[in-house]
Amino acid sequence: MALDERKGVWKTGKGKGRITPKGRQLDDQAWTEVKALLGDEPRRRDLLIEYLHLIQDRFGHLSAAHLRALAEEMRISQAEVYEVATFYAHFDVVKEGETPPPALTIRVCDSLACELAGAQQLKLALEDGLDPSEVRVLRAPCMGRCDTAPVLELGHAHIDHATPEKVEKAIAEGHTHPHIPDYEGLAAYREAGGYETLEKIRESGDFETIQQTLLDSGLRGLGGAGFPSGKKWGFVRAEKGPRYLAVNGDEGEPGTFKDRYYLERTPHLFLEGMLIAAWAVEAERCFIYMRDEYPAVLRILADEIMALEWAGIVHPGYIELRRGAGAYICGEESAMIESIEGKRGLPRHRPPFVAQVGIFDRPTLVNNVETLHWVARVLREGGEILSGVEKNGRKGLRSFSVSGRVKNPGVYLLPAGSTMEDIIEAAGGMLDGHTFKAYQPGGPSAGLLPASMADIPMDFDVLQEHGTFIGSAAIVVLSDKDSARDAALNMLRFFEDESCGQCTPCRVGCEKAVKLMQADRWDRPLLEELCTAMADASICGLGQAAPNPIRLTMKHFPDEV
Repeated sequence: MALDERKGVWKTGKGKGRITPKGRQLDDQAWTEVKALLGDEPRRRDLLIEYLHLIQDRFGHLSAAHLRALAEEMRISQAEVYEVATFYAHFDVVKEGETPPPALTIRVCDSLACELAGAQQLKLALEDGLDPSEVRVLRAPCMGRCDTAPVLELGHAHIDHATPEKVEKAIAEGHTHPHIPDYEGLAAYREAGGYETLEKIRESGDFETIQQTLLDSGLRGLGGAGFPSGKKWGFVRAEKGPRYLAVNGDEGEPGTFKDRYYLERTPHLFLEGMLIAAWAVEAERCFIYMRDEYPAVLRILADEIMALEWAGIVHPGYIELRRGAGAYICGEESAMIESIEGKRGLPRHRPPFVAQVGIFDRPTLVNNVETLHWVARVLREGGEILSGVEKNGRKGLRSFSVSGRVKNPGVYLLPAGSTMEDIIEAAGGMLDGHTFKAYQPGGPSAGLLPASMADIPMDFDVLQEHGTFIGSAAIVVLSDKDSARDAALNMLRFFEDESCGQCTPCRVGCEKAVKLMQADRWDRPLLEELCTAMADASICGLGQAAPNPIRLTMKHFPDEV
């Protein structure tokens, strides 16, 4: 009997004559393809984002048929799959009747360092010179390569100091995969004494002694918050198990690239520090959440985690590497945990804090990549490597990500009490023909300070009295050829684009701020009122810190606004 000759399932009402349930139907071919991609992997709800990546990587987009098949395979609703897939910038959802994106995508970074280096002109040149049916050109937020601005990503390959000519050559040669830099592998790391500290701690380590060593060293969280590391360990350890450890590798604050710098050179120093922290809080599993903008780091970590398993240093599956999907908000620890659980990266209301209710509602220790890098060094070399360094009354060392109008952008390990004068000198001084005008002390969340404040020690707890903070020590240097007003607008556009949209003060506030800042003259009373509402009522640090560029620009560069 032909399909159109069958009697309907329902005899009355609107469904009369219907032969299938309402909604999108399961496509057998798409289901077969999804099952083949997933293979023997467990159909766990928290792996949803990982499986969306598999489909996106294989087909170049997420078709409605594949999303329906994935929902069927994982036994969850289509709405859950769709809301997650559409939350993250690196997933391309294509509905029935829509044209899939071209096979090749170019993402041009437009954050401050790249904009100073001509990113907008580069993007326009690429749009004019490439066939849009074959190559898609998109703007993108910071890629963590500010030292080689302007930067773009061609497929999964980054092009530093990018030009249209370099892009055309890379396309012609098919260079769309990440370049893996030379780094210290497991064998070389162990030959130099690597993992001996971990082995000793596992055999006869005393938590109180190790905790005190970290506290005496002065080591603090280096993701931006600056909380004493030893204290955080104690809080998590005091909670009833099972406990987990999560590494925040979502280094999305524009201007920051220190974590990438260390991971592309000495990944095992970080991994040993992570395993020591996991021992300290008796974590049942470790999760490393790494941003999708770091494909080379993701490859390095996947290979070296496997090497650790083969060497018997960790049990298979003890370390889970999770891949972000293009969402700055997931740098906030509770949003990161939501993403690890396979959900949209929406920050949680606190309390409870993640040390009490974290991954899968269990106590979770969250540490930054560089923090764990220093854990291994402090416990191997002694806390004096940090506490023994003093400058301008401040103790310790800081990794400064320096970019902008300096001769030698890069990561510089300097005393925590270093000033902007010291940092610019370490980076080779200002570019020829440029005079120091302003700087970001900690990415866009920290706003802008004038060159007249270049003698302030760049450390925790020092900049707060000036209405800003050091954060992740992302330093972007501006010169007399740059506009503070334009820089502030660049920062607010970033916040507008990256707001998760959960709370009205941030979602609407960033949008309204951008519109007000585009006026010839800023309405200062209205902007200040808006800043107060955002800072006081936003759920997480994004909305709370977004007013900083506005307020500091109005304060220190009034002539421009």
